[in-house]
Amino acid sequence: MSLKLHPNSIDQHFPYDTIESNIPRQVPEFLLSAVAIKSFKNASVIHVNNALAKDLGLEKSVVKSNYIAKLLTGQQLDLQLKTYAMNYGGHQFGHWAGQLGDGRAIMLGGFETNLGLQYLQLKGSGPTPYSRRGDGFAVLRSSIREHLCSEAMHHLGIPTTRSLGISLTGEKVTRDPMYDGTIIQELGAMVCRVSPSFLRFGSFELPASRGDTTLLKNLLDYTIKTLFNHLLVVAQEKEPYLLLFKEICNETLTMVMHWQRVGFVHGVMNTDNMSVLGLTIDYGPYGWMDDYNPDWTPNTTDNQHKRYKYRSQPEIALWNLWKLANSFYLVIDDTNGLEKILDVYKSNYLVEQQAMMKAKLGLIDDHHADAKLIDSLLALLPVHPIDMTIFYRELIKVHGEMDHLTAWKIIHPAIYDIDIMPSSIKQQWLEWLQSYIDRIDRSSVFAKARAKKMRATNPKYVLRNYMAQLAIEAAEQGDYTIMSELFEMLKNPYSDQPAYDKWYARRPDWAINKPGCSQLSCSS
Repeated sequence: MSLKLHPNSIDQHFPYDTIESNIPRQVPEFLLSAVAIKSFKNASVIHVNNALAKDLGLEKSVVKSNYIAKLLTGQQLDLQLKTYAMNYGGHQFGHWAGQLGDGRAIMLGGFETNLGLQYLQLKGSGPTPYSRRGDGFAVLRSSIREHLCSEAMHHLGIPTTRSLGISLTGEKVTRDPMYDGTIIQELGAMVCRVSPSFLRFGSFELPASRGDTTLLKNLLDYTIKTLFNHLLVVAQEKEPYLLLFKEICNETLTMVMHWQRVGFVHGVMNTDNMSVLGLTIDYGPYGWMDDYNPDWTPNTTDNQHKRYKYRSQPEIALWNLWKLANSFYLVIDDTNGLEKILDVYKSNYLVEQQAMMKAKLGLIDDHHADAKLIDSLLALLPVHPIDMTIFYRELIKVHGEMDHLTAWKIIHPAIYDIDIMPSSIKQQWLEWLQSYIDRIDRSSVFAKARAKKMRATNPKYVLRNYMAQLAIEAAEQGDYTIMSELFEMLKNPYSDQPAYDKWYARRPDWAINKPGCSQLSCSS
């Protein structure tokens, strides 16, 4: 089967801005602008997500046919398919940026699938009215990172947009990757994003900023009807909107706590990059922490103020929700109701953070000293470089009948530069390990149950930046072997998969300062 348009897709409910010019401009009164995808005569598909294609309801024969190739390269333009870009605003690095919109992403539409309503969007498919100073294209480098990461996140159990496939446009793109004046020619590429919605906080902020309460209310009503239709049973005039805001807060907190759990840092938590469904969207300068550093950000643009560093993500999400609340207020005029929901986010965060840390440590039952044990660990982890992923994974092997010196040897693979670790820090680790051993020794939970909980919480494999960079460098030479290998490995991040043990290792020294391996810019 081929995909069919869904009657509840957003383009069926809101009028288009029909000005055909893609020249950057302000677009008032409209959520959508009709945009044509550039024709790439030499485009070619380099990887298809067959599992997702199957989930969508595309049969093997379709996936292997010319249909999927045309879809992924933007050439599947039947007469009923009206492609468009979405209009939204946003706060960027704490400041209102006004109209932003899809600057290099064009929607193919919302389709009927086995997963329900799903939108397909091509990132890198050409200019739109929202391209601002950009050209509307994307490069292979960033496209591989998004293709791999969105699927890695999905299999980690983290809410996310997904990627159906990646293709080369057959054209070169001019970029300054590190914003240092070094201009290079890169391979152009496209990612086919898949999501039940691409509505963002900024989708509501823009009409609110313009005082367009009619469009804002229509968008809120549409969101409830299509994405949160269980709220329609509420009869009171304002309550559905308050409940909608509450659900967005809850889903956002769930997403961010998953990020914290696995050590993922988004890098650009602007309000235009926040999904109303609590999905991880817009994979730019993201990264997984190698050594545990709560002040780390993967974004070179954020180096000075570190607004979006790991430890700040829950607070930034709350700040973004406050901005969204300001938009809701224009329709519902209920400050107290909105503030109460935001207060619940703050109290729930503390509860969820504690529950997350207990799960990572396998503390299934409760003990009065658990908070102290967790706090002392979080204070100790950044003192000397300790690989976050490997530490928690190796800690699974520690049990209550073990002595602390044996436990110390178990976590050795997680320690960077262990030969120069000060003896005082080693002593702190030995003391913490002894406290941890004592805690699990007096636990009423069976060791196997504890280990099972920890294995399901702490992944063995994550997409480290150096891994993605190796895949990129090979792909730029026409070799997609590493990309395909990582794609397959990341489908089962919690499984041991001994065949991939070479990827279960600390960040190599060569990657510490290499561009693309430690930090990245927004240039893509």
